[in-house]
Amino acid sequence: MKILETICQKKTQEITFNKSTYPIEKLQKSKHFNSKCYSLKDSLKNENGIIAEFKRKSPSKGIINARADVNEITSGYEQNGASAISVLTDTCFFGALEKDFEEARSSVKIPLLRKDFIIDEYQIFETKAMGADIVLLIARILTVEKAKTLCSIAKQLGMEVLLEVHASNEIEQFLEIEPDFIGVNNRNLNSFEVNIENSIQLAKLIPNNIIKIAESGIENTTIMKTFIENGFQGFLIGEFFMKHEKPFEKCGEFINFLSNHSTTKSAIK
Repeated sequence: MKILETICQKKTQEITFNKSTYPIEKLQKSKHFNSKCYSLKDSLKNENGIIAEFKRKSPSKGIINARADVNEITSGYEQNGASAISVLTDTCFFGALEKDFEEARSSVKIPLLRKDFIIDEYQIFETKAMGADIVLLIARILTVEKAKTLCSIAKQLGMEVLLEVHASNEIEQFLEIEPDFIGVNNRNLNSFEVNIENSIQLAKLIPNNIIKIAESGIENTTIMKTFIENGFQGFLIGEFFMKHEKPFEKCGEFINFLSNHSTTKSAIK
């Protein structure tokens, strides 16, 4: 069975349990549910485009940083100038701890993306209750109609939507859901291979009025500069930062590069 199918089966079980334990009515009473969201659109315009990710492991790489401290790393990302932070909330496949997102939310005052496999309306309410500002929708695991419904609910709750794509047909089919951002994942979710050139070709199909985010496989500033030259305005970087002892310092190096190169900085604006 392909990894995405396995993940979605597990996610369905989790959702069933969570619905019975934390019904939507209970989620709506949480302290973050009515909080105003931080805008990633505004942050990308005013900052550097780096969306720094916090995660402990992944299906493709196994353990990346088992002893990572969410407070230290997320606050470090913010202090070093990250535009936003992505936090994994999947426990089974990415090693997230139950309190990771809550601790990240209490540590920073910049946009937070909940990184998970969203397949049900319940998870949108759950995401808002966590204090997230952006929700990730993965085209590969959704129908267009389901994605449209999830996107609509997320926007009604004040969140922005990042649609992740891997192929040209996904861009063509899912544009109608009107996401705020389209993220092109450089990593094939079935084979885990990284193909930068494929992402560059896909970027040409994304309308200019939608912000383009490059995801995965960004391991040096040369690659990042190539993405900027091809119209990308944001860069979601996780594994490369997290495999270092102090991920926020490596993040700072990338941000300094962008700050010191006027051509790349102007492209992000």
